[in-house]
Amino acid sequence: MTSPTRGRVFRYEGYDVEPAANRVTCRYSLDGRGFAERVTFPAGGRWDDPAVDEAARWVFLLAGVSYYKTAAPPSIELPATPLRPPEVEFLRSFYVDGLGEYAYRNGLDLAGLGIEAPALEQAPLTARDEVEKRPLVPFGGGIDSIVTVELVRRHADAALFVVGRPGDRFAAIERPAAVTGLPVVRAEREIDDQVLRSGELGFLNGHVPVTGIISAIAMTAAALGGRDAVVMSNEWSSSVGNVEVDGRSINHQFSKSYAFEAGFRAVLAQSLGSGIDYFSRLRPYTELLIAERFAGLTNYHQAFQSCNRGFHIDPAQRLDHWCGRCDKCAFIDLIRAPFVAAPALRQVFAGSEPLDDLTLLPRFEALVDTSGDLKPWECVGDVDECRAAVALASVRPDRADSPVLRVLVDRLGERLPHPGAIDSLMLPLGEHFVPDAYATSDLLV
Repeated sequence: MTSPTRGRVFRYEGYDVEPAANRVTCRYSLDGRGFAERVTFPAGGRWDDPAVDEAARWVFLLAGVSYYKTAAPPSIELPATPLRPPEVEFLRSFYVDGLGEYAYRNGLDLAGLGIEAPALEQAPLTARDEVEKRPLVPFGGGIDSIVTVELVRRHADAALFVVGRPGDRFAAIERPAAVTGLPVVRAEREIDDQVLRSGELGFLNGHVPVTGIISAIAMTAAALGGRDAVVMSNEWSSSVGNVEVDGRSINHQFSKSYAFEAGFRAVLAQSLGSGIDYFSRLRPYTELLIAERFAGLTNYHQAFQSCNRGFHIDPAQRLDHWCGRCDKCAFIDLIRAPFVAAPALRQVFAGSEPLDDLTLLPRFEALVDTSGDLKPWECVGDVDECRAAVALASVRPDRADSPVLRVLVDRLGERLPHPGAIDSLMLPLGEHFVPDAYATSDLLV
């Protein structure tokens, strides 16, 4: 593969906090080409709170990845933005690991990326006055964020948080958001139009760690609103990579992973102090456990939509229903099949679910790793979860005629997980940062 032409230097030029416009403007350049991104917070808030400026600094730092990727130079400079040494390391990981898929698919090596910034020795902000539990829950309208909302609202005065382009709303988010009955705090993100014209301008393109950017925007909204926490919906399997290259895991979901969460919490503690918590409520939960919890939330079953066709940037190509044919549709169908009656799932997919369609078998084989292909570059569960879903769904009487399940059971054979292994996936796993005030009994051990 021929290596693409790369730029020379990416520079962080500066950011402006503009209270009169309820806006943060971030400015960057790559070999002299300027870029600007604007993030507006229509509800306004406490712009004089020092925490807002600190959170806005992280919007500036993390949003830069969208412009760096246009030519991926080997050097990043922040001449007017001092950083603490751990912040430099965190930012470098955000680029190298967060752009792992982008680099892999573009034939790039980012391992030698250099970041230069003046040293910052400023102490963290003093602790804010303790506030009642009023968290923001970033909401995407899928199973994960819905389950988080229903867990968090038991303990706190929660609000949803949604980021979108100015004047553009996704039905896939708005429908389930309306079902929650909770208030919605919004931010409007205006990405520089040059990035949206990448093909025309000859830029490199690919996946960026957008969840990290949304996390920083949510922290800014929380500071503006005097809230105590940003509660994410990133589950256990988001830490499982797609492929390993030269000893480095390449993970489509890096900015949803435990590594990102731990790193972001650490740098926020150094800059924001203890004022606003950041954690994922679903970190110790598998997708299988989340699907079981979602099965009981029947008022959402006809409202939610995880298919990426519902989020197309061009409204003319955007679907208001599940496409029923993509990797995400296949995964959601599979992970829900053990817990939801087949007729009900067929209704979600307009009468014909992916598990009924043998032409989609290659997608399911990639999910359970019988095809030899890489795990899909998508926000889907890991192989063990998918195989467990096959084992559980295949013994349901209403799934006896599923052609896809019959083939998967045959091809997996002895690789189908035993009951004990499945049981372990139905319990919290691994480390997490959920504070006791937001935990349920299964986490309080």
